[in-house]
Amino acid sequence: MIEHRSIADLENGLENIKKSPTDNGMLYMIVVRTSKRERAVPWYCKLSPEFGVEGDHWSQGSWKNLPDGSPDPAVQVTIMNSRCLDLIATEKDRWPLAGDNLIVDMDISIANLKPGQKVSIGSAVLEVSDIPHTGCMKFRDRFGVEALKFVSSKEARELRLRGLFARVIKEGEISIGDRMKKI
Repeated sequence: MIEHRSIADLENGLENIKKSPTDNGMLYMIVVRTSKRERAVPWYCKLSPEFGVEGDHWSQGSWKNLPDGSPDPAVQVTIMNSRCLDLIATEKDRWPLAGDNLIVDMDISIANLKPGQKVSIGSAVLEVSDIPHTGCMKFRDRFGVEALKFVSSKEARELRLRGLFARVIKEGEISIGDRMKKI
């Protein structure tokens, strides 16, 4: 059985998360949600405006759709801070359970990456969405009630501890070790 971290342990890790680089962050993991319950962790993949993360189920249907029923590109790609996820998940092999596509060591706070900010990763370019990424019951079940509380506080929402949404605005390829840079 996996033990979940206490709120005190999580709060003790907050200072380390805040030390994430404000630019030129590193991509540590790519997660492709091949179905609602399946995850692939490739070393590289393609990002496109049409399909988001190649092979991800976002293009097959999303929790947020446009009026025509197609998936909303504003929630096409999910990005989470690697330091936060490492703290919450306790083991790197549990990172994919969060369901975020790109796990990066970078400050993804609202103050650092405002909605509309463009970032490059590999040869792809993404634009940060204004739609908040919040914790859900699946996140609670996988990482514990305390983890959900931790990512849901006012400060945590400003730091985007649960992550952020982005859309692909320039197709390209990404791979582990690529840098995420503000442009």
